[in-house]
Amino acid sequence: GSRGSLPPVLLLAALAACAARASEITFELPDNAKQCFYEEIAQGTKCTLEFQVITGGHYDVDCRLEDPEGVVLYKEMKKQYDSFTFTASRNGTYKFCFSNEFSTFTHKTVYFDFQVGEDPPLFPSENRVTALTQMESACVSIHEALKSVIDYQTHFRLREAQGRSRAEDLNTRVAYWSIGEAIILLVVSIGQVFLLKSFFSDKRTTTTRVGS
Repeated sequence: GSRGSLPPVLLLAALAACAARASEITFELPDNAKQCFYEEIAQGTKCTLEFQVITGGHYDVDCRLEDPEGVVLYKEMKKQYDSFTFTASRNGTYKFCFSNEFSTFTHKTVYFDFQVGEDPPLFPSENRVTALTQMESACVSIHEALKSVIDYQTHFRLREAQGRSRAEDLNTRVAYWSIGEAIILLVVSIGQVFLLKSFFSDKRTTTTRVGS
């Protein structure tokens, strides 16, 4: 997450350096807040931005992506999740922001995965005069399968976190509703006791007056 002391730009740069230009971050987005990230991209590089709101409110945020000249490449309002792929048209720093400015009191937790470029092949074709051997082909297949497994695991973890958040929110609401019902039942019971007491007291007074 982004609760540490590193600012978003430095955190993104650090993750990009150690993850081969693929950045995955989960961060908190307070109400009435906006968080921006920056990435240096070379012209002609294929990039993919994928995001999902894990917790908070209606699980939605605004997302905006701009190129170095300020041209808007992607803009969506109140999205729960989405994916956008583009090819950089020029060299420079690209900016993408997540906004929760439309929310007045609800914090959000947002996950995004920003991939810059494509993974290099396991066995480069340069200076090769023969096709891949059976073992090399098997290694490539295993590598692709493991990448798919990692993607599936990431999405399953996000779904599990979102489901847990919704369950906890529902549990809190049920608890508050139960407390409210208990208070109402207690008030009604006490009211009935005082009402019956008053009724019998009035009846006893009326009987005494008639007898006298």
